[in-house]
Amino acid sequence: MATRSTLADQQSNDAVVDLGVVDGLVQLSFLIQSLLGRVAARHGLSIIQLRLLGVLRDREIGMLGLSRILELEKSSATGLVDRAERRELVRRVPVVGNRRAVHVALSEQGQALARAVHAEVATEITTLTADLSAPKRDQLSRLATTLVLGDAAARSLRL
Repeated sequence: MATRSTLADQQSNDAVVDLGVVDGLVQLSFLIQSLLGRVAARHGLSIIQLRLLGVLRDREIGMLGLSRILELEKSSATGLVDRAERRELVRRVPVVGNRRAVHVALSEQGQALARAVHAEVATEITTLTADLSAPKRDQLSRLATTLVLGDAAARSLRL
């Protein structure tokens, strides 16, 4: 397997192979999932637990909204929150005016872990994109944002 520098050297000498939008995005998703899996594993988390921390990083949210964002059945989302609550990563917050409803929010411990995980993911992605010029990184950011926001709008999600 070629190293990053070997690939960068090859690309500077040869024409860059275009995988096409389908294979390129699928291979990129594999790469990002692998990166997230490694970061999650270093903290004793599954990828879905890592995603939970990411969703709750800047908000509290109801169980239905959480299950929609994570694309889980409500019972699976409840189990995920139960396990995270046992690890003291999240807390359930009563909704004023609705005794049956609860929101889920990060605990102090969960907030600290979410910050640490975010910093590690940011470092890994910065390393991954280090060979791109600043304009290419900006373009990649805009394109990824367009795709993510388009999907969120299609699924009526608030990100």
